[in-house]
Amino acid sequence: MIQVINRAFDVLEYLSVASAQPRLLGEIADAVQLNHGTCANILKTMVDRDYVDQVGPKKGYCLGQNAYRLTDNTAFQTTIQTAAHREMVQLTRHLDESCLLAVMKGDQRLLIHRELCGQALQVQTPPEKHVYDSASGRLLVAMLSDTELDKFTVRYGLPTTAYWSDATHPQAFMDHINRIRATECAFQESGRQVIGYAVPIRRFGKVVASLSLYLPAYRHTPGKATEVQVALRQTAEVINRTLSAR
Repeated sequence: MIQVINRAFDVLEYLSVASAQPRLLGEIADAVQLNHGTCANILKTMVDRDYVDQVGPKKGYCLGQNAYRLTDNTAFQTTIQTAAHREMVQLTRHLDESCLLAVMKGDQRLLIHRELCGQALQVQTPPEKHVYDSASGRLLVAMLSDTELDKFTVRYGLPTTAYWSDATHPQAFMDHINRIRATECAFQESGRQVIGYAVPIRRFGKVVASLSLYLPAYRHTPGKATEVQVALRQTAEVINRTLSAR
């Protein structure tokens, strides 16, 4: 038996008992009978791998999104959806455009909540879509760490012309990624005359989802573009605070 792996599972099992309740380092270490320094090192690795979230300095730890993904547990998605629902309703009413909440699963953008507007003509999008073929998916890819992004592109490759025509070469792809990272906003104008904007949703500082808004190109004026980006960022900030307070 490899002791450090055994101890890591002890920590995960302890955190899973009350997965939404942050536990302090000392509390975790004492519960699994670990030296505090050793426990801190194990937790640091788990935080780096997104199996554990650190709420904040001296505020404790709880299970992260990758711990839920191991079993396709929907509890994490439900937590995000619950935190976002009211704000998404208000965003849709304010802009009269449909908005979406999405996460990334493999190379797919997975829709977990949608609020439809009252417009006669509104954009519809499938529940799952290739990440490179949507503003929300591009945002989630861009917000990966450099290490995660390298692993992602090795596994799934660079965009094809069908999904992201001006990002098919490594330098062009990274130019787009860096632009999204710098602005924390992704933009897409598809060949179907659909405009999409997306911004990150964070929990304890880590990106866990994207909030996006889609509209027909004919309603996309310069004034509307500014209004959409401001409203998306403001809405995301409220959702972020709600999520990090849970």
